[in-house]
Amino acid sequence: MTNLPEPTDRELLLLKVLWDRGEATVREVYEALRDEVPIVQNTVQAFLRLMEGKGLVTHRTEGRTFVYRAVASGDRTKKHLLSGLLDSVFDGALDQLVASAFAAKAPSAEELKRLRALLASAERQRERP
Repeated sequence: MTNLPEPTDRELLLLKVLWDRGEATVREVYEALRDEVPIVQNTVQAFLRLMEGKGLVTHRTEGRTFVYRAVASGDRTKKHLLSGLLDSVFDGALDQLVASAFAAKAPSAEELKRLRALLASAERQRERP
């Protein structure tokens, strides 16, 4: 997992669009982002080209249009980024990472319910031979 390139914050925005859609043209990525991020279509195109050079995205050609897709899945990329954060910032201490996350944002009742389910699942996995 360490060979994954690390996307910048702006690149993550574009990747999220590609993860949601599976694949998209420059125009489709631009249209998905333009209302929430001050960005122009040419900038999206430049970012996608740079991201392809970094190995974050790839494209296929449909006529004269490039259709981009993320190289790695959203889950894989998130795990990679979180693993790096856990190791570099928290020296691998998962409890400190979780405590910091709770300090930064109080979880909703629904989020707490999902967290309890994840903890129960993790405990069951640890108990298996």
